Amino acid sequence: MVSSVMGAPAERREGLQKVTGGARYAAEHPASGRAHAWPVPATVARGTVTAVDTAAALERPGVLAVLTHENAPRVAEPDDATLAVLQNPRVPHRGWFVALVVAETLEDARAGAAAVRVSYDVEEHDVSLSAAHPGAYVAEQANGGHPGSTEHGDPEGALAASAVRVDCDYRVPPLHNHPMEPHSTTARWDGDRLVVHTSSQGTTPVRATLAHLFDLPEERVTVDARHVGGGFGCKGTPRPDVVLAVMAARQTGRPVTLALPRRQMAAVVGHRAPTLHRVRIGAGTDGRITSLSHEVTTHTSRVKEFVEQAAVPARTMYAAPNLRTVHRVAPLDVPSPSWMRAPGETPGMYALESAMDELACELGMDPVELRIANEPDTEPHSGRPFSSRHLVECLREGARRFGWSHRAPRSKGPLRIGTGVAAATYPVLVRPSTAAARALPDGAFLVRINATDIGTGARTVLAQVAADALGVPLERVRIEVGCSDLPAAPLAGGSSGTASWGWAVHRACTRLTAELAGRGGPLPDGGIEARADTAGEADAESPWARHAFGAHFAEAAVDTVTGEVRVRRLLGVFAAGHILNARTARSQFIGAMTMGLGMALTEGSTMDAAFGDFAESDLASYHVPVHADVRDIEAHWIDEDDPRLNPMGSKGIGEIGTVGTAAAIGNAVHHATGVRFRELPLTPDRLLSGMRSRAA
Repeated sequence: MVSSVMGAPAERREGLQKVTGGARYAAEHPASGRAHAWPVPATVARGTVTAVDTAAALERPGVLAVLTHENAPRVAEPDDATLAVLQNPRVPHRGWFVALVVAETLEDARAGAAAVRVSYDVEEHDVSLSAAHPGAYVAEQANGGHPGSTEHGDPEGALAASAVRVDCDYRVPPLHNHPMEPHSTTARWDGDRLVVHTSSQGTTPVRATLAHLFDLPEERVTVDARHVGGGFGCKGTPRPDVVLAVMAARQTGRPVTLALPRRQMAAVVGHRAPTLHRVRIGAGTDGRITSLSHEVTTHTSRVKEFVEQAAVPARTMYAAPNLRTVHRVAPLDVPSPSWMRAPGETPGMYALESAMDELACELGMDPVELRIANEPDTEPHSGRPFSSRHLVECLREGARRFGWSHRAPRSKGPLRIGTGVAAATYPVLVRPSTAAARALPDGAFLVRINATDIGTGARTVLAQVAADALGVPLERVRIEVGCSDLPAAPLAGGSSGTASWGWAVHRACTRLTAELAGRGGPLPDGGIEARADTAGEADAESPWARHAFGAHFAEAAVDTVTGEVRVRRLLGVFAAGHILNARTARSQFIGAMTMGLGMALTEGSTMDAAFGDFAESDLASYHVPVHADVRDIEAHWIDEDDPRLNPMGSKGIGEIGTVGTAAAIGNAVHHATGVRFRELPLTPDRLLSGMRSRAA
């Protein structure tokens, strides 16, 4: 069992700094002589730059330099082609950076960028995704190294022989991460050393990338990200801002800050690719699934391939003796998609859990009981036993708390009120990490690890892990995170941060405790240190299928006059190993659930086929939920004792709250109106059109 330190609702250590403005973010680090940069995005969707007229910009007050593909510093070929900025005249999509203006002030840089004139040789472009796109092909791999397609048994034959069948298409539009802090970097050269403050989910990979691009030993590069204002995946790897800022600092000999304008972010820092789903399920009259097929079509850019792994959850969720999953991808002239909170699982489970609700309706069966009836003994795709799987308990406990047994659609004036349920899953991911723990002469302990706290409370939770392993009160543990000079650690992503970092911290502190136990006398002035490296353990292949699970319940009210949907209640119950901090965990769960609510009701980007651009490029047009949208929201969990995970027995919690939320809301809307909507978001125009069609 966890100790009183582990699991306690400890307050965030950096909370006071953040609410009082003391926490400095990437663009807020002052430096003598600091200049500012502003990028110039391409205004065509495909083509070649034929000329860049910088004369007017260079005549502007305060402008120091204009970087283009003709004069920008050359860099080594990157592993990620989205970082090959200002290296050649090609324009692979609208918004690709074709110049960078550096000036004394932010205002001077912006004015200078507006004065740059770029000429293009324009080519025809294609940005429109369809399920039958002629350029689509079956992907060899989906994101995360998953096979692009799988098949077991005879899905087609079993479907044809099934007593009950559903065959449904679903559409999830492009989605954008939009963290509060835009992608920002402050870079300076101290002689032959490069120092960078950047908004990133992992400074170790940023350092490695910059060292490669600028031909530097890694020990001469320091990357700092002590405070990050959100990321949701789009800051998981280096983005063009950090490369451009370093280029500008080298070119001008000045420290340079580049904070991407929000209107430019939609094209250059990634997005959740649109996904077109076809889900076919066959079942017996008892509700047991006989055949399950999930086929996904998505887009990628011509710069690099990224395949949203949206059919992967179907390989884990339900007992299906005949199972088929396929990912098709079409390369288009679009910005490069990338990670967004729970990539793959979020759109994939929207489609699968909506189809499960449709199957329940066809069977006349309770949706909770349908899911329970199809609980597998082992992971359907791999055949591996689950290290722990308490989905049934989550469904039962959620139904009890929600009052599911009393569900019935009802009316209140123009409102139609209904309830819905959906399951959730997210894999357990762990990566090797290093950490150092030092016992100090004053009785305190210092723990150092290059973890990144992107607003999740990582500092606090890792201090709790350390205090538990050391057997000391939490206040005696000091912790340093967020700098590449610290012991190397993986990025904050894939809900793997705490599991990866915590393993190394626990190991280092356990070793330190053993050293101290065998030592007599006072500590030396520098204290005593122990280090740990979990390579070979954390990344060892497991014989177990390791996943977190959960269940979402939603109550939605649909206004039949305006078409507006209001989610009155949202409840999530999760099984994610031991919860290490009840306060930060609840914040993670309800924050992710709120993000899922936005996906269901308000969020979506529209690709303009004529211009090859996303129409929604700011928070006035890309609508994220606000307080008025989030009414009664609860998160609870079932404590799992799973010894096959890590020393803390924890699973990731940052992303599973998003998975399944949109489906639960969509299912509630169907329950309320009797109309099935299969395209997100559920905006008033779609609701009114659907309800009027049904009435007609």
